[in-house]
Amino acid sequence: MSFTMTGNDMPAKSYDIHRVLDSIPCYISIQDSSLRIIYTNQAFKKDFGEGVGKLCHNVYKNISFRCEDCPVQKTFEDGQEYYSEETVQLMTGEICQVFVQSSPMKNKNGNIEAVIEILTNITTLKKTQTELSVLGQSIAFLSHAIKNILEGLQGGAYVVDEGIKDNDMELAGKGWNIVKKNIFDITDFAQNILFSSKDRPLNYQHAHPNKLAEDTIRLFKDRALSLDISLVFEPDTSLPLVLVDAASIKRMLNNLIWNAMEACMNDLALKSYSVIVRTGFYDDRHFKFEVEDNGMGMDENTKKNIFEEFFSTKGSKGTGLGLAVVEKIINKHGGRIEIDSSTGQGALFRIILRLPDHS
Repeated sequence: MSFTMTGNDMPAKSYDIHRVLDSIPCYISIQDSSLRIIYTNQAFKKDFGEGVGKLCHNVYKNISFRCEDCPVQKTFEDGQEYYSEETVQLMTGEICQVFVQSSPMKNKNGNIEAVIEILTNITTLKKTQTELSVLGQSIAFLSHAIKNILEGLQGGAYVVDEGIKDNDMELAGKGWNIVKKNIFDITDFAQNILFSSKDRPLNYQHAHPNKLAEDTIRLFKDRALSLDISLVFEPDTSLPLVLVDAASIKRMLNNLIWNAMEACMNDLALKSYSVIVRTGFYDDRHFKFEVEDNGMGMDENTKKNIFEEFFSTKGSKGTGLGLAVVEKIINKHGGRIEIDSSTGQGALFRIILRLPDHS
């Protein structure tokens, strides 16, 4: 089949219709009234294989039943064009978002003989739209979180000034503690943003799990003491050196320990609170870090959402970045995390990472 194309400044030229359809960067198929494919172009064959003779829903979605609100079926029913957005699966297993258009193919008598369906891959476009939406939400959220910390700094500085003006060093000391807390918060917040937003390659080096944990715990000793929280380290001295990105692991432990301390601070049911950090073997091929607290615990809904960016149970006091960063670091190391927690029963976070292969 061919057609002739003419223009004001060019001679008439004949084109083969199959070559034209094969050059279009969309998935094109022609289907009969049973939704069986009778023609496909080259783009379709490249990503879905040879679909002729197969039902469209078998090919596009690997399902045995017709899609709900199928645009091709609707076109057969009333002869109109239809549009929709669908999710399809390429023969590689990749999931894609597509924009679908169906149009009738009529014979000389005006009867619909077949329907042509055109799918345009919009996966990249949808991803960009989602990223822009998330970016807008993130900027608004981060601005609010930074504002809260800055207000805390201003409040602490005011108390310091009042203490100095009145020669009241006890009051000035209280103000300075407020300032130090907010300096810690803004530093921790900035580091989590960097870990969350920058996809840097891991810098693997040999390190000892106990040393990584000790270095991190040392940062919290004074703060835990001021909050009347017992911070305990239970190391396994038989652990060997491991191959990890030390900076990432310290950031992970930092977030887990602070999360545990906040869980204790937000719980008022007990008289004493503790955070326990452990290292040890998980099995013959894996080692573990554990951070356990006896704070407020989590319900099932919270456990499902705690690794989502900007999800927080702490209201304006939380940023929702800490545990999202924890999950990202664990995934990049090829590890996994286990959580044991229920409301009012504290929480145990267990990080499982691979031991060096000495075989």
